[in-house]
Amino acid sequence: MTNYSKMLDAKIEELEKSGTKPKLLLHACCAPCSSYTLEYLASHFDITLFFYNPNISPESEYNFRADELKRFISLHPSCAGVKLIVPKYDSKPFFEIARGLENEPERGARCLKCYRLRLIEAAKAAKEDGFDYFCTTLSISPHKNAEALNKIGNEVAEEFGVKYLYSDFKKKGGYARSIALSKEYNLYRQDYCGCIFSKIEAEKRANQ
Repeated sequence: MTNYSKMLDAKIEELEKSGTKPKLLLHACCAPCSSYTLEYLASHFDITLFFYNPNISPESEYNFRADELKRFISLHPSCAGVKLIVPKYDSKPFFEIARGLENEPERGARCLKCYRLRLIEAAKAAKEDGFDYFCTTLSISPHKNAEALNKIGNEVAEEFGVKYLYSDFKKKGGYARSIALSKEYNLYRQDYCGCIFSKIEAEKRANQ
């Protein structure tokens, strides 16, 4: 299996030697997942966060997660200069790709389509605005399939003609560090991925 964490380290070493700081559009799902990712990447890239998550329900949850992300980047020293794009809430694209997959389990076919939906929009935005790379914070979660994310990222990169930054942010203690940062900054840590289907699953687990 490919070690995407080592691939990222090699890319960062390459950038350090060249003295360049490329523009990175970083898809962000929430503040906790972004915390360590930003701490790790901010000194090597000129980062703009892209909070495109039509899977999140309801709208109040979407807005709260976006506000928590905004609060974190305003507080953490490594985030000076980090910019944030928050598209207007629109859940229709997610429900369109989820049609017929409502009963799929977490990490199943519905989730893979959701990864692709969000990475496509990130690639489009990166291409339109002249970013050197795009990437996502999603791989920091132990519940997300880093192999699938990077495969989809590569496919989308080839489709839109913008480079994808390979990564697996849960490695090297990344997930543990995100938990520590969440505690330090009192970040809201949701108990479901974001979509209504994951929320129902989380409620079922809680009631068992």
